Amino acid sequence: MTGWSRRRLLTTALSTALVPAALAPLAAPSQAATATGAWPFRRGVNAWPWFALTREFPAPRTDYDWPPFQSQRPVPTPDDLRRLRATGIDFIRLPVDPGPFLAADAATRAKLLDMLDAAVTATIDADLGIIVNVQANGATHYWNPDRMVSSTAAPEFAAYRGLVGELAGRLDRFRPGMVALEPVNEPPQSCESNVWSQVQASLLTAARASSRTLPLVVTGGCGSMVSGLAALDPGPLAGAEPILFTFHFYEPYLFSHQGAPWMREPVYRALNNVPWPASAGSLEQTLASVRARMAGDTETSEADKQAAYAETERVLKVYFDAKPDRWFIDKYLSQARAWADAHGIAPERVIMGEFGALRTDARYVAAPNPDRARYISDVRQSAEAAGFPWAFWDLFDGMGMMDDTTRVLDPAMVEALGLRMAQ
Repeated sequence: MTGWSRRRLLTTALSTALVPAALAPLAAPSQAATATGAWPFRRGVNAWPWFALTREFPAPRTDYDWPPFQSQRPVPTPDDLRRLRATGIDFIRLPVDPGPFLAADAATRAKLLDMLDAAVTATIDADLGIIVNVQANGATHYWNPDRMVSSTAAPEFAAYRGLVGELAGRLDRFRPGMVALEPVNEPPQSCESNVWSQVQASLLTAARASSRTLPLVVTGGCGSMVSGLAALDPGPLAGAEPILFTFHFYEPYLFSHQGAPWMREPVYRALNNVPWPASAGSLEQTLASVRARMAGDTETSEADKQAAYAETERVLKVYFDAKPDRWFIDKYLSQARAWADAHGIAPERVIMGEFGALRTDARYVAAPNPDRARYISDVRQSAEAAGFPWAFWDLFDGMGMMDDTTRVLDPAMVEALGLRMAQ
């Protein structure tokens, strides 16, 4: 959820690749890894920020303090993992910031890899599968996606590629069928970019040099959106089998990302009380909430507020005129299912690797919580109707299903995800 150019989606959110021959044919995948429903990944949750929220030193330094992860970040305990399994969750998607690994000396890198091994072990011990996702941090001044995966000529691509290969070798040692590796999160290239195809092919080749059987998760360009998957030609990737495919889903962003402070467009700063479905509220009610929030904003100039309000009013008119509800989600996900069907890919191999919406709580003013629950339920049910596994974003923080401090599960999110409450 690093936020590709999805920020441009205000103008398109409601509108309805060639891989180089670098992947030589490999040994046939084992029967356990074939795509007929044997995959352990059906209902998952992202476990950010377990290996995120880093403590990098400011420029011109390119290294990290030790330990490199912020001590106050929420990290799931073995008990948390067991309770997640008891709800019906069967896998964790674990975002891992590669920066601390790549900046470290050999001894420190070994410590970090041991920490990651321990997290994988704890997850498997809780009878959960795990997808380890190498997720570069776009907010980091040096070890960011542009320097690592923007192209095969990126300054740190070779180092990143080496880490992907090393991770594949280490993950290969764990129980077969329980672990997969996702080399990149939300590639920044355009949907049909040959540059992304080259990057992905090179990373898959590095992973396969270390493991012939570890499942690898591949994706399309433009931030792993549905449109990126639809543009992906899976044929040339056959040499990297066993593989899974993934896409992310947050449409419409006016709902899912309302009030999100990390969004760059000024519209999102004061956006709140956007209903789901649209028919559950009105344009007038939402604009009144926006005006009230803007009135309390002492950091933004009046001129900037006026400009932001005008744009907010414009995009909200589009939102309410379109009347999005479950049909809107079904239409989007039908594109992913049509792609899978056209290429003879079982839908169980296509994971909706992220979906979610920011909640209103003590930290955020965002979606009304009943509306958020309806949205999450609609997206989850739409994915299941299409046959897709899914991974909710997120376990913790403003999009989470578990309180950061008390570790209490959110009953509304548990119900919306079709799970059961666990003690």
